[in-house]
Amino acid sequence: MGANDAFLLDAYSQTVSDVVERAGPSVASVKLVGSSSDRDATLGGGSGFLFTPDGYLLTNSHVTRAGAATLPSPQVTRQRVSLSDGREFDARWVGDDPDTDLALLHIDGMSRGGLTPLPIGRSALLRRGEIAIAIGNPLGFEHTVTAGIVSALGRSMRAGTGRLIPDVIQTDAALNPGNSGGPLLNSRGEVIGVNTAIIRGAQSISFAVAIDIAEWVIPQLLQHGRVQRGYLGVGGSTTALDRRIVVGLGLAQSHGVRVSAVEPGSPGARAGLREGDLLIGIDGLAIESVDRLHQALDASRVNRDCVLKLLRGNATGQPMYLTVRPTVAHPQP
Repeated sequence: MGANDAFLLDAYSQTVSDVVERAGPSVASVKLVGSSSDRDATLGGGSGFLFTPDGYLLTNSHVTRAGAATLPSPQVTRQRVSLSDGREFDARWVGDDPDTDLALLHIDGMSRGGLTPLPIGRSALLRRGEIAIAIGNPLGFEHTVTAGIVSALGRSMRAGTGRLIPDVIQTDAALNPGNSGGPLLNSRGEVIGVNTAIIRGAQSISFAVAIDIAEWVIPQLLQHGRVQRGYLGVGGSTTALDRRIVVGLGLAQSHGVRVSAVEPGSPGARAGLREGDLLIGIDGLAIESVDRLHQALDASRVNRDCVLKLLRGNATGQPMYLTVRPTVAHPQP
């Protein structure tokens, strides 16, 4: 190893150590404590982190819902949060969004010395190769640190609900069960993601929900306890478009969403959607897949008129346009 290599390695180690020292007091262990008819038990747990000085804590939705089937008819009685200084708190559930695997808790630590929040960064500014530092509680070992680099950006992965989480960050910072919900940090100690998943059996492939997604979710959890999304009341599947249609209509997309079912009385039914219709757009946005339709039906389109672009019948003629007013989607159980 050359002198320059030794200098770089030392600088890397010092950077990681400095970030961990600053961030450590803000990272929490989250445990769910439940009871059955005859005993208390820890139902599950993971990690989380404080992002406001008044005690709001971000973690994964699957952490706050973990272990619900481990006891006969269990009831989660409280969520316990512990910090690196040994303090423990009962946490109040604020809200969660299983579709992005994010959840919000609140603890009251102001009366006992205050709380230290982590600064929030911008995941949109990330570049591949940047340092990525993960702090959490893997396998029950509290406040463990791993570090690596940002391996890839713009990944997507399925949430437990089946919906696609966009703009996921891939890193090679080693994660294990228990890291879920902990922060992914850059070299400045700013949160760039929320660690959420690993690929079992693979080496050094881990994922985090981008903090820019979290910043979109958090205000809605604070206001509603969940993320409001639009509901059409239709079932469908991603379908390839006939090349003749693409060329004839001058479309910039190769796929659409084939409607397979329309729920009676739903917004889609009231708008006139039928089974067999091929959705290709909404409000001027191209709809190439079911996932893209889900993403387009955000809170901005709830309870307001939207224009659907579709093909009907043999789908060789001109597009049809229908006006639909999405309602609020029912929350996931």
